[in-house]
Amino acid sequence: MKPYRLGLYEKAMPGNLRFSEKLMETRRGGFDYLELSIDETDEKLARLDWTAAEINSLRSAVGDSGIPVLSICLSGHRRFPLGDEDSVRRKRSLEIMEKSCALAASLGARIIQIAGYDVYYSPSNEITRRYFAKNLALSVQMAAGYGVMLAFETMETPFINTVAKAMYWVRQIDSPWLQIYPDLGNITNAAKSEGGDVIADMESGKGNIAALHLKETMPGIFREVPYGAGHVDFVSACAAAKKLGLGLFVGEFWYKGENNWRRVLTDNAAFLRRHLDAAFKNYPSGETY
Repeated sequence: MKPYRLGLYEKAMPGNLRFSEKLMETRRGGFDYLELSIDETDEKLARLDWTAAEINSLRSAVGDSGIPVLSICLSGHRRFPLGDEDSVRRKRSLEIMEKSCALAASLGARIIQIAGYDVYYSPSNEITRRYFAKNLALSVQMAAGYGVMLAFETMETPFINTVAKAMYWVRQIDSPWLQIYPDLGNITNAAKSEGGDVIADMESGKGNIAALHLKETMPGIFREVPYGAGHVDFVSACAAAKKLGLGLFVGEFWYKGENNWRRVLTDNAAFLRRHLDAAFKNYPSGETY
């Protein structure tokens, strides 16, 4: 049996591919599952209103390819945040959350990665934090009703840029349906800028980390850094993840118009598996139960 599964972030591929093609390219690239994106664009938010036929079409493609959709990256709350001072946008944020939970349940996705901030395009303050706390609790109750786990992404903003900060909210809510889904690149940047330690930060979430985004970063740069060109210590992080009991990992990188994007997929899968395989090398994969 597999000791871990390596997923692929949907935005690592051209957006004009059909889902059947994205799933097959995920397999050819050397990944085990696809992480669906629900970002702040109208195009992606419209997925929350898919018809039963559209959902069944994706489920059929999953069956044909053998590549499941195990997680959803929900970044649509950038535009409609849980802590927004505007009541219309707050209402929309909760609609997005409930529809995301329903979609995840329909697709068999286990985890919805939620953004770790109260607001994004406006200043955080006591009011936005209060709204965030209230609506987070409502969101977790929604997720519990669908049997879907919400898990905080550690972000590039100070509100929740570390596992330790995410743990504050996990303890406040105190529900099995709210956990943490760290972004390794972001917590590395936070550690460098705030004088912390990446492994100690990961360990602060012991028992509450559901999955891990494997992303490369550089100081002050949070996106589109090629693997191996930044300062993320994948060797130590993957070893720590194994000790913490993690089994789901996602390669987070972006398609940037390259003609050789298929080669980028395979190269990145090989890079990430090299570190994960080293971390899990003593896993008793031959045992039966």
